[in-house]
Amino acid sequence: MPLLSIPPGHFAMSWLLPKERYRILATILISGAMLWLASGCASHSARAMAIRESFYSNNLPVALEEIDRHKDRRLRNNDVKQLDRAIIELAHGDPQSAERLLRAVRDRFDHYEQVSLADEVGNLLADSNARAYAGEDYEKVLIRTFLALSSLMHGGEDAGAYALQTIEKQQQIIDRIKSRDEEQEAEILAYKQVAIGPYIRAMLAEESPLTLDEAAQARIQVANWAPDFRDAKSDLQRAQFESPHRPGEGTLYLFAMVGRGPIKEEVAEIATQASLLIADRIISNNSNRGLPPTLAPVKVPKVRTFTPSIQAVELSVDGQHSAETATLLDIGEMAQRQADAHFPRVIAEAVARRVIKKGVIYAAKEGVDASPWSAASVGLSALGVAWEATETADTRCWSLLPDQIQVARVSLLVGEHEVQLRGVRGHLKYPGSSARKVTIRQGRHTYLMGFFPDEQLVGQLIISEGPDSRSGESSNLMVNP
Repeated sequence: MPLLSIPPGHFAMSWLLPKERYRILATILISGAMLWLASGCASHSARAMAIRESFYSNNLPVALEEIDRHKDRRLRNNDVKQLDRAIIELAHGDPQSAERLLRAVRDRFDHYEQVSLADEVGNLLADSNARAYAGEDYEKVLIRTFLALSSLMHGGEDAGAYALQTIEKQQQIIDRIKSRDEEQEAEILAYKQVAIGPYIRAMLAEESPLTLDEAAQARIQVANWAPDFRDAKSDLQRAQFESPHRPGEGTLYLFAMVGRGPIKEEVAEIATQASLLIADRIISNNSNRGLPPTLAPVKVPKVRTFTPSIQAVELSVDGQHSAETATLLDIGEMAQRQADAHFPRVIAEAVARRVIKKGVIYAAKEGVDASPWSAASVGLSALGVAWEATETADTRCWSLLPDQIQVARVSLLVGEHEVQLRGVRGHLKYPGSSARKVTIRQGRHTYLMGFFPDEQLVGQLIISEGPDSRSGESSNLMVNP
């Protein structure tokens, strides 16, 4: 029997006028849709925490099981899981799989940056979880960073191109911020360039006598963009005035992923004056009528960072201390800095959603001419409260990032050497990882990578001797994979 032909007595609300009844039913359906939209990512923080704990306890198979356990019905919300899977694959010693995963997410994030009208409507009527997750700005840069590192650990043919993408993406984000009318100088400073892209390009360029000028230019960028980096001056001195390799020697580079990276947690915040001004603009652009902003707390995501349990990773070669890593990129600080700069807009969007939801309920009451304290008015108010209650902060994030990317460089005699890594904090040195053999070649680089979220190595110590040969031409750094 068609719905409209069912007698009113068949409904629990049969005492309402048909017009009012169907308007309320429509409102219930809208609220149900909003509840469905909001439910998809409500437990993302809990899932991410389970994945993190398995990874940090060096139980990589269980971490992968946690990723696969909760399939999201909306594929676009699985990208953050694929980012975590890429880190697990990399730690497990499979950089090729990591690179494939990262490339796919990179391309989808680039697509999602072109926000659709449907996404914006869903964002305003439900919460930010209704929007396709395009990654935080720091995550977009770090995808390209880990693409470069993954490529480096299985031959390095595309590492230089990915490193260049790291630089270009950060500059693209900075240019986008500068173009906004409400831009302030403080926010531009929060999005400063990171030095790991030019560091990798300089490292690669030093392997050929034909690209030493490029290496020197990249070392200048590193020194300018990361003036606190311990090795910046000595690297620049070598690039400008010395040969990168002495006769009978090659170079060993260590990339250490140190500490537990940032995550996002849900908090309740009171709107600030700055966020209310932004919210007013959002509402004005999406509504024909003005609505008074609410000052009640709103649910928003906030970045949480963690202090690493170790300060550096010690590299021992043939049983002798050779070097300690230095921080090249502080991911936690980068994420926190950008989140703080963007926070007024995050609150503003939450306030705008709250106001627009109240406006929808208000319009529904007007449409059915509901008098104060009538059943229709009370029912619509209850629906409004339930609608707002379904709202959750968007805590989707790349949860297995390290807190810091640290590096060390040592020159070694050509031949086979035994290497061992261990975490250090001040004078305290923790038990080391298993010893591994590396081969050093004349004038060439060998690369090591290890994950140290705490005192001990997680996964494998990854070793790569780079490509078998290099053309020596600068074009190999400009490919766009």
